[in-house]
Amino acid sequence: METAQLRIEHLTKVYERGEVLALRDVSFDVQKGEFLILIGLSGSGKSTLLRCINRLIEPTSGSVYLDGEDVTSAKGTDLRRIRRRIGMIFQQFNLVKRSSVLTNVLAGRLAYAPRWRTLTGRFARADLDRAKESLERVGLSEKIYARADQLSGGQQQRVGIARALMQEPAILFADEPVSALDPATSNSVLQYLEQMNQKDGVTVICALHFLSLARRYGTRILALKDGEIVFEGVPAEIDAARFKEIYGEDAEEVEIR
Repeated sequence: METAQLRIEHLTKVYERGEVLALRDVSFDVQKGEFLILIGLSGSGKSTLLRCINRLIEPTSGSVYLDGEDVTSAKGTDLRRIRRRIGMIFQQFNLVKRSSVLTNVLAGRLAYAPRWRTLTGRFARADLDRAKESLERVGLSEKIYARADQLSGGQQQRVGIARALMQEPAILFADEPVSALDPATSNSVLQYLEQMNQKDGVTVICALHFLSLARRYGTRILALKDGEIVFEGVPAEIDAARFKEIYGEDAEEVEIR
């Protein structure tokens, strides 16, 4: 898989006629092959930031560049081509619950398949083989024909990872991918993302709540508070004082193993 460099310049997002400032003049770079972790309280702007970068939400102002190409000004075919390079894993899995695991994973090839194959559901043999390989990689070969709603939360998130693998992304966004999972399953899911990062060279940006997980998996951490960057650096630099600055004076760090 290819990898990518990302540059964010003065990104701002305002909701509700200017009354809610979700992002405030956010600027940072992500180097190729990084595993960047976004941390911060709920409502700090992590999800909004990820969605503004790939234009699921339109930013109010600012610019996003992927390998030098302006994402924020792209339209039509150009925007679809750029989005094809950006994988996304969601907090609530975003699977078609009544469809099979295989069908959900094949959705990762929709941007590559001819329109007639998409409409008829007749995917190429190469895509079917790739889907089976992706499911084997995340340990779900035996669930290939099961309905998505018959799976546990951790298994559903692994389907989401297999779907992202099918897309062959240059960069992967994971928006709170383990918030609904138990500690053991959380580590399992993040290990698959780490494997994509280290084995396939995919640049990863992952929003997390738990600082212990951020320290374990992140090569760099960016902390948001009230839509602004309040910390940017390596995990070891977040001491007790920094933690209080990010999460508030009354917050207590919780370890997740």
